[in-house]
Amino acid sequence: MAVARDLPILIVDDYRTMLKIVRSLLQQLGFTNVDEATDGQSAYAMISGRDYGLVISDWNMQPMTGLDLLKRVRSEPKTAKLPFIMVTAEAKAENVVAARQAGVNNYIIKPFTQAVLKQKMSAVLGEI
Repeated sequence: MAVARDLPILIVDDYRTMLKIVRSLLQQLGFTNVDEATDGQSAYAMISGRDYGLVISDWNMQPMTGLDLLKRVRSEPKTAKLPFIMVTAEAKAENVVAARQAGVNNYIIKPFTQAVLKQKMSAVLGEI
């Protein structure tokens, strides 16, 4: 069954340009219900107040990293199963391992294309 195009998605990145790029890629895939946060703390507040169907978060942010956000999301019963995709420019094996151990659903290395985003989202959510 295809994923609903009105699925609420939260994208988190401290670079506004990256937020615009990811939003544009999501729109090209037909997703229109997209919120943005520029750091982990504000993202967590948004997640606490709304039922998102997916979080796409950058790793490197201050004051709360994407990894810290993921750990906090996984620690709460209400959000423990929330699909979470981590995005980073660093392809270090230890980062991938740390994200997997924290419960990430998938991992994307920057830069990436619409096809990569679609493939990673499909792996997490089902057919897009």
